[in-house]
Amino acid sequence: MPGRRLGRCLLLALALLPATATAGGRGADGEWSERRSSHFVLAQDVDLDQRGGFHGSVRFERRLLASLEGAYDRLGELLGLRPDRPIAVEVYDPAIFDAAYAHLFRFPAAGFYAGVIRIRGDTRLTVSLERVLHHELVHAAFDALAPSLVLPAWFNEGVAEWFEARALGKRNLTAGELGVLRHAARAGALFGFADLSSPSFAGFGPEAARLAYLQSYAWLEYVAQRQGERRLRDFVRDVVRTRRIDRAFRKTYRYDLAELPGRFAADLGG
Repeated sequence: MPGRRLGRCLLLALALLPATATAGGRGADGEWSERRSSHFVLAQDVDLDQRGGFHGSVRFERRLLASLEGAYDRLGELLGLRPDRPIAVEVYDPAIFDAAYAHLFRFPAAGFYAGVIRIRGDTRLTVSLERVLHHELVHAAFDALAPSLVLPAWFNEGVAEWFEARALGKRNLTAGELGVLRHAARAGALFGFADLSSPSFAGFGPEAARLAYLQSYAWLEYVAQRQGERRLRDFVRDVVRTRRIDRAFRKTYRYDLAELPGRFAADLGG
């Protein structure tokens, strides 16, 4: 859900935290379990009753890694992003995650990226958990491929929201999402680029954050629907390569990025 994840926006703040709830400490089961795959180093401390069997930790870890590797492949196919270094992922028992990190957010957080993907876990691989893994993988990929690049929040979160939705089979905005955006447009409450171009949405209240995430996603979905997903992939790759969003957008879409909010609002019918 938009507004439930904060990615690279909190990287600097979280880097200052003491390492009290990391994979080096004790987890819900007394210790963290670590497992590796081609592109990920997974540590999890979810409170599972047994290690083996259908409901055991080994099967849970293997399913998590299979989901992450599938997400990695889709990231390359849909957005042309292929980080070449292992990505660390920590999946926490919900109680431990909340105790360690809930105070950092103004609303419930399902996960965030700050050098490591940290996820509020579950005892099984749910659709909700997969959505968060996909979303945070985009933030990790940007950091791996362009570590010093400070992205505007609308792009960073919009691409993550778009990939999360698209990778799990969602195309187009739902009727409910369109309704929220049209209501905001009629009220003159849609955000402009200046509002959404800071490095994060961390200072937004819950309602403003939900709209900010949704609108950022909607802008990316708008260009993908009208000019194709291949061009969206080209745009994202060019941003990473050149570090110039304005230039990459004009090269890809043949009009200025500053025109995007107006074109989107006009098409929205607001």
